[in-house]
Amino acid sequence: MNDPSRLVYEPHVGASRQYWRDIVLGVNDGLVSMFLLVAGVVGGGFDRRQVLLTAIAGAVAGAVSMAAGEYLATKSQREVLASEIDLERTHIEHFRNRELAQLYQLFRDVGITEEDLPDVVRAFSRDDQTLLNAMKVMEFGIVDSEERSPVTAMLMSGGLFLAGSIPAVAPFLFDLRPHVALAVGAGLAAVALFSVGVVKTFITRTSPIVAGLENLAIAALGGGMAYAVGNLVGAAV
Repeated sequence: MNDPSRLVYEPHVGASRQYWRDIVLGVNDGLVSMFLLVAGVVGGGFDRRQVLLTAIAGAVAGAVSMAAGEYLATKSQREVLASEIDLERTHIEHFRNRELAQLYQLFRDVGITEEDLPDVVRAFSRDDQTLLNAMKVMEFGIVDSEERSPVTAMLMSGGLFLAGSIPAVAPFLFDLRPHVALAVGAGLAAVALFSVGVVKTFITRTSPIVAGLENLAIAALGGGMAYAVGNLVGAAV
């Protein structure tokens, strides 16, 4: 058991917390999808130059698609929530008692005792803005400091996808046979995937070994399937 007297206060992640989804998704998607693409076309019988051209085109297309998709998704989510907040403001102005009844239930759901509920609700409903802030958090789960910027999300997703594509693509820049380059790319991607899993645990506080192996297992399974499909298609055509 940990000695409480020796515990050190550990700060929260802070401002980067809301972007870890983009960070992990972007780099992992680049690592996995580009390795799968390369494995598939090597299995299909492409030569080194053909694989390289396909991989570069795939990396650029994937990065643009990730960036555009994340920008639009994040912007749309912000617009939906802004619309909901505007409607909530109208509800508070014209249907205040219904909103107070809803706030009672929301606080009851999080464990506030019946005897404390009137005082708690009264404190959060002294004015319209305070009530709106309470409803933003309790009803919609909106915390202003957790708001995600569409531009930041876009740059992280697209940029990290490109970075993640490097291990699978880089070996084909050199004068290596396709299967040799694929093996080198697989090794580099494996190291990168395991490292991403380990780095993620600095935030999630879970087992680095389990997280690293989980990343590796997903990529290995997908890579084997992509190579097999490429082989079958290559033989068929």
